Amino acid sequence: MKIIGVIPARWASTRFAGKVLADLKGSPMLQHVWQRAKQSRTLDEVFIACDDDRVFDAAQGFGAKTVMTSVEHTSGTERIAKAFRLSDADIIVNIQGDEPLIEPALIDAVAKALADDTDSVMATAVKRIDREEDLNNPNVVKVAVGGNNNALYFSRAAIPFYRDPGEFGARKYFKHIGIYAYRRSFLAKFKELPVSELEQSEKLEQLRVLDAGYKITTVETAYDTIGVDTPEDLKRVEELIGQGEQI
Repeated sequence: MKIIGVIPARWASTRFAGKVLADLKGSPMLQHVWQRAKQSRTLDEVFIACDDDRVFDAAQGFGAKTVMTSVEHTSGTERIAKAFRLSDADIIVNIQGDEPLIEPALIDAVAKALADDTDSVMATAVKRIDREEDLNNPNVVKVAVGGNNNALYFSRAAIPFYRDPGEFGARKYFKHIGIYAYRRSFLAKFKELPVSELEQSEKLEQLRVLDAGYKITTVETAYDTIGVDTPEDLKRVEELIGQGEQI
């Protein structure tokens, strides 16, 4: 089974244009993401899928295999589906281009979860929520997970709802960690699926998959990720590196 990793890298960003090339300890942030992904034991190859010549040239400069894609794609999934529709890979892992502290073992775990679950078309990661303030934060996406580890629903609201009173620590909530593995055969179908009402409501593209009746398996992880959406986020990552976090 061939498994590849793809890092979608858009130039445009509402809050931080060109963030994928922002300097982080002397190198573009994107290079750090790529270097972490290359440490995966599961991925046979790692590609960067970009939509701007500046990103393409920078990625080529530090030695990454690079694919140019259209600026019209609305999500990383669509970008990957278009660019790798003719790939010979069995599984494609979508690695966020703005998470320079991505853990290689997390990439491996998500890829393995999909390889092991032949009934699912996608796999993703979840982490136990240990901060109560995250429950009501709409930027922290919550996941209801079934007993078979399949995702039942993703929401920006706190799910599941516990009717009986109880302490926060005694209840099990999961947050979504935004890394996906797809079967390549499903990616061609994904872009043909209609945008569902649930997806429009929550602004979460994975709901399109569930609404169409497909299965998404999950793997629980202790690893968290830090997405860089603003210059302040980048400073936070720099501080973590200064405290001993390795890139």
